[in-house]
Amino acid sequence: MTPPDGLAAPTAPAPSSAAPLTVESPLRQSPPRGVIATLKKHTKIVRVSLSERMTYRSDFLLGTILRFLPLVTTILLWKSIYESSGASELAGFRYREMIAYLLLTHISRMFSSMPGLAAGIARDIREGTLKRYLIQPVDMIGYLLSYRLAHKIAYITMSFLPYMALFVLCRGYFDGFPDALTMAAYAVSLVLSFLVGFFFEASVGMVGFWFLEVTSLLYIVMTLNFFISGHMLPLDLLPWPWFTILTALPFQYMAYFPAVVFLRKVTGWELVSHLLLELTWVIVFVALCRGLYRLGLKRYSAYGG
Repeated sequence: MTPPDGLAAPTAPAPSSAAPLTVESPLRQSPPRGVIATLKKHTKIVRVSLSERMTYRSDFLLGTILRFLPLVTTILLWKSIYESSGASELAGFRYREMIAYLLLTHISRMFSSMPGLAAGIARDIREGTLKRYLIQPVDMIGYLLSYRLAHKIAYITMSFLPYMALFVLCRGYFDGFPDALTMAAYAVSLVLSFLVGFFFEASVGMVGFWFLEVTSLLYIVMTLNFFISGHMLPLDLLPWPWFTILTALPFQYMAYFPAVVFLRKVTGWELVSHLLLELTWVIVFVALCRGLYRLGLKRYSAYGG
């Protein structure tokens, strides 16, 4: 699995409590009314979080460089596979396209991966520190989304030059840049992959309301997600039933789909329909995350802290 692209969300100190705090309503603390007030609040969260994240810019840079090292063995592995098979194409991918695909999935995962998000939510629930969101006029999910946005901005900013150098060195694997419309669709797919990744992992973290220890569950879910998202290899290489099933699920939008958009393997109406479907999955996960949060708060008791 790829190393984390940054540090997990910080745990703010919470006031100690000898007796459990029972939350009777998920609407106890409502965010400030008005769209402008909410935007100002979350803009400040992004600004403060970005300043904090940039403190660790050397960690981002080192993590990016270390992430590239497995690519050397990956390139050699696929070269051996193509040479031993004697085929010029595998599932519609030439050797150069395969390497380009694997490079592009690193960009996809840069946007969609959320290291420590689900585990952090489950830990806050278990240790009782979740109550700091309940006694302050801030929505937990909105805060975490703003924090992750700042994290991604910092990470992408610090890793831009290393990634540019890598793609310059590997430019021979690409057939040039796509046209402007395809690049726009690629950018949209990356933004949506960030939202899919965030709300999916946040939804997984909400399971902590019902289970005290979820470490094993999180490991299984994240390991499966790493494979079925298409990060390890194109989903086209899988047998027909599995390819059909996995491309109907939302996980392909975290790695596979943005990469094939850039490679122009999805075009026209098919591209538009997939972007709309990706947006639909964002809405589904937002509703799921919010629903689990509200249900969980009804049974939440803030022990410890």
